Amino acid sequence: MLNKSQTVAAIETMMTEFPDVKSELKADSDFHFLLAVILSAQATDKSVNSATPALFRRFPQPEDLAVADVKEVEQYIKNIGLYKNKAKYLVACSRSLMENYHSQVPQTMKELTSLAGVGRKTADVVLADCFNIPTIAVDTHVARICKRLRIVSQKDTPAQIEQILMKKLPRSMWIRAHHTLIFWGRYRCQARKPLCETCPLFSVCQEGQNRLKQDIN
Repeated sequence: MLNKSQTVAAIETMMTEFPDVKSELKADSDFHFLLAVILSAQATDKSVNSATPALFRRFPQPEDLAVADVKEVEQYIKNIGLYKNKAKYLVACSRSLMENYHSQVPQTMKELTSLAGVGRKTADVVLADCFNIPTIAVDTHVARICKRLRIVSQKDTPAQIEQILMKKLPRSMWIRAHHTLIFWGRYRCQARKPLCETCPLFSVCQEGQNRLKQDIN
């Protein structure tokens, strides 16, 4: 298991390869970014970004989406996974923003997770990317990289991984570390074909070493 200093060093190595990381979801307001993050659950950012321009033009404010027909919303997002449920979430979330938060995206975990379609991971992303509040959202990429590098144990849940990362990394690194781990998982250490042969973290990655041994044998 990597200790604090080893974890920081590993993340810093990743940051060297991906120095200018940020969310790949495209949005022109906090409200629209919240919608995009809700839509991104179990979907790719690419599929979300292809659907949201028209959705955002049609529903620029929470007041517009709060009174929308769910069937109409479905037509804008039907190429995104779980679109029927997500259409309901978007309308209900917008209604709650309008009725309870003066049509503004709230800035606390408790308030955000009271919104339809918003769990802890979504709230973490919104807090970090909209309001620069230090959090570490744990998605499948973050969990995979942390487990492969033995930053956490194989049995740890996303909530446990979040807490471990927050203990092992300085608060000033949290937001950037989240994005860096996602990029590392998407473009270098993919689920099926990680690029172990050229990985700068190979020397501290027991799983990568085991993979190459298996390939040789």
